Amino acid sequence: MQSVKLQFGQQNDYRTREAFKTLRTNIEFCGGVKVVAVTSCTPNEGKSSIAMQMARAFAEAGNKTMLVDADMRKSVLVGRYKTGAVRLGLTHCLAGKAGLSDVMCETNIPGLYVAFSGPVPPNPSELLGGEKFASVVEMLKGTFDYVIIDTPPLGSVIDAAVAARNCDGTVLVVENNAVSYKFVQKVKDQLDKSGSRILGVVLNKVDMSGKGYYGHYGKYYGKYYGKYYGKYGEESGSHGTGEEGKALEDTRPFHEDMAGKESGSGAAGDMEYIEDI
Repeated sequence: MQSVKLQFGQQNDYRTREAFKTLRTNIEFCGGVKVVAVTSCTPNEGKSSIAMQMARAFAEAGNKTMLVDADMRKSVLVGRYKTGAVRLGLTHCLAGKAGLSDVMCETNIPGLYVAFSGPVPPNPSELLGGEKFASVVEMLKGTFDYVIIDTPPLGSVIDAAVAARNCDGTVLVVENNAVSYKFVQKVKDQLDKSGSRILGVVLNKVDMSGKGYYGHYGKYYGKYYGKYYGKYGEESGSHGTGEEGKALEDTRPFHEDMAGKESGSGAAGDMEYIEDI
């Protein structure tokens, strides 16, 4: 087994961490799902980052998790997370040049293991659709609590649908305001034809700067609830006048502001939008 150190760069903010925890919890409640394929419609929608962060979220929750880089045509995981030289990858295993344990990498995150793609093969679809890949998935399923498989964009090549046949479900990553409804529907139909169970859609690259519906409410949850839970329990000697009293004072402007919005001219539009959802 190889060993690598993943470098994630800047830390995720409160809303991003909560989003991945929610995604992890939703998958756990799907029932009987251990092997999850991650795909997208087009390149650069962020599916590889979603797959890595999803696997990390499962590992941080105490699950033994395996991330398989099955995007053998254009893998980005090695370069993006600055792992350095990786000697063996999934291509070597599927081609019979190395064993499964040889291509697995133990990471610096407890409980998280990664198998990178390796060199680009001339026949990636055939390798993912062969019996060897199916046996690899079954072996990983018996060893790990969760297996996350990063696959190529289904709108570009058929590899994702081929690999998804051996998975318990598929998560589709869609970039906000970048892909048309008809294109997403076409990719969804292709997954249905392969017999893969679609677990849901991750809407990625949403503007949370404060403009629009998502930014408006995400700003309050991140600022007030994130700050409150971050300080909760730091001083056990406070009895309503210390940190607890300060937390109540901090939340008062929030409630007053929301009450003003409900009585103002913009409240009707916000509530109407919520009812439509």
